[in-house]
Formats: sequence, C-alpha cells, structure tokens
Amino acid sequence: MKTTDYSLIFNQAKALLLPQYGRMTNMANLSALLYQYMHDINWAGFYLLDGNILRLGPFQGKPACTQIALGKGVCGTAAQQKKTLIVPDVHQFPGHIACDSASNSEIVIPLIQNGQIWGVLDIDSPIKNRFSDEDSAELQKITALL
Repeated sequence: MKTTDYSLIFNQAKALLLPQYGRMTNMANLSALLYQYMHDINWAGFYLLDGNILRLGPFQGKPACTQIALGKGVCGTAAQQKKTLIVPDVHQFPGHIACDSASNSEIVIPLIQNGQIWGVLDIDSPIKNRFSDEDSAELQKITALL
C-alpha cells in the first residue's frame, strides 16, 4: 500500500487555508487537496452542523447524501461522540448510510472549536482497512488549520 505524504499536504494546506478566505473557501480547497494527494480514496469532503443535522458542504467525488442526522451513520456518530471514527469495513457499521456503494472504509474527523462541534471531515475509500491511526493523527493536525 502506498503511503500518503502528510507533510506535503500539511504544508500546502498551511499556505492555502488563510482566515481571510473564510471557512467555506478553505474547506473547498482542503477537500480538493486531500482528494488530489491521498491515495486509494473515492470521496473527501465536509458535512456542517445545522441544528441536529449535518448538511453537505464542500467535497470532491461523486454526488453525496445531502443531510445526515446526528447519531446516524459514521458521520453522525462521530459528530455526536465528538471523536474520530475509523471504520475498516463500512458494511459492518450498524446504520451505515451508503451514499456510494463503491465505498468500503471510512474515516471521519470531527471539527471542534471552543468545545463545540461545527462539522466533520469525511473521507471514503473503496479499499477495506484503508485508514490507520496515522491517518487519524495527521488529518486532525490538518483540520486544525481550519
């Protein structure tokens, strides 16, 4: 399996994600950056919290589910628990929401500011067991730039 060059992604993200561009623009650029440089993924994007619903934000990949309730699916569960979830086989995750039947594994990073969740970064892969603790740690560092 190829390895992802997270130092390259982090350095490019640092240069791209500037406060004056606003959160939406920064999320759009970050999803494009991750989609371009992460290997073996088929979707990378954001869901933004609106009340008790995660609504689709900027992403790269096939069209996606437009809203996910808190506590539902991998994204809703990660948001509700405020913790990163790595799912080696999404077909074994209770209540998984299949937006793309080609996806087999997933990682979801909650986006938290001042103790409050405001969204999640969701990345899917057609490869089972694609995501590791290293992916989790590195993606948390990168999303902190938002």
